Amino acid sequence: MAQFHPSDELFVRGSSSSKREKQFHMLTEKRGARRRLLRMTRPINVSSKKAQLSGAQLSVGSTVGDSTVVNISANATRTQNGVTIAGGKGKGGATNQLDSPLGLFVDDDQTVVIADRWNNRIMQWKNGDTTNGQVVAGGNAQGNGLNQLSSPIDVLIDKEIDCLIICDSGDQRIVRWSRRSGTTQGEVLIGTTCAGLVRDEQRYLYVCGARKHDVRRYQLGEKNGILVAGGNGKGDELNQLSYPTYLFVNGQQNVYVSDCGNHRVMKWTKGATEDGPQGIFVNTLGALYVADSGNHRVMRWTQGDKKQGTVIVCGNGYGAGANQFSNPVGLCFDRYVNLYVADQYNDRVQRFSIEKDC
Repeated sequence: MAQFHPSDELFVRGSSSSKREKQFHMLTEKRGARRRLLRMTRPINVSSKKAQLSGAQLSVGSTVGDSTVVNISANATRTQNGVTIAGGKGKGGATNQLDSPLGLFVDDDQTVVIADRWNNRIMQWKNGDTTNGQVVAGGNAQGNGLNQLSSPIDVLIDKEIDCLIICDSGDQRIVRWSRRSGTTQGEVLIGTTCAGLVRDEQRYLYVCGARKHDVRRYQLGEKNGILVAGGNGKGDELNQLSYPTYLFVNGQQNVYVSDCGNHRVMKWTKGATEDGPQGIFVNTLGALYVADSGNHRVMRWTQGDKKQGTVIVCGNGYGAGANQFSNPVGLCFDRYVNLYVADQYNDRVQRFSIEKDC
């Protein structure tokens, strides 16, 4: 059986047109979240700082490859009032606004790129510029043209060739946009459903297929990819997934999958295939961060915390205050271990600085 290595780090973040289409998506999203919440809620003893997830939509972000690897002490504490670094000006399509931000990525210079879902675009905010962001992909109405996006839900920066790789979920494709000034359209890399994506150190691209309940790995130029997790239909067996969302891939190419429908994190070792994947439920992680969407907070599990995590920011109920969230989803760290959270229904991104890292 595969074993979790204590040096592995996992960052986990939450996950869940025409006006009529948008309302339909929001309605079905809420119904799905309610069904998941009913399935997972269990009575437990809860103290003020210890709690089980309730209504969380788990998603996993990488700490290797194109992302920044950071080490955070279990005793680290954070400011409890977040600073709005993007959006926060109400729901809208102006360059100082967002509409249901989901996935996000922080570059080494603290530039933040955000999948601005209902505006069908990718926004970029440079460090220190909290007034207006910049449209860096899409933003030309919803559509499937090369200059358009449709409900993007995740994004990463490929630092080697300075481009964005985007999970364009509504168009069922993965697209690449150059970050060079003057770029007006992207190119289609893969035609597939996508709920989350990540790169590893060898530049393989891993894609969660929520509708196919699988994870595939692609080399540049490949169209079909190699199955590395799931692919045996929707289910809760160790060789199955149920609506997987985001991913983490460590330096050994072991794949951690946020198995959203089953409310668990699964691990597949390198070389696992559809003929007999060695998936296990990982419940003791070196650093597991969870955007607990239903409880509007971010929690942390350290190695040894098998049943309960610790609330690290917010947990003050639903709201728009500096110490509150409204359905947090995307979660990311920068190289200085500042925490960034996509606060979906407040249409903003919040940053929480570290106070003490012992």
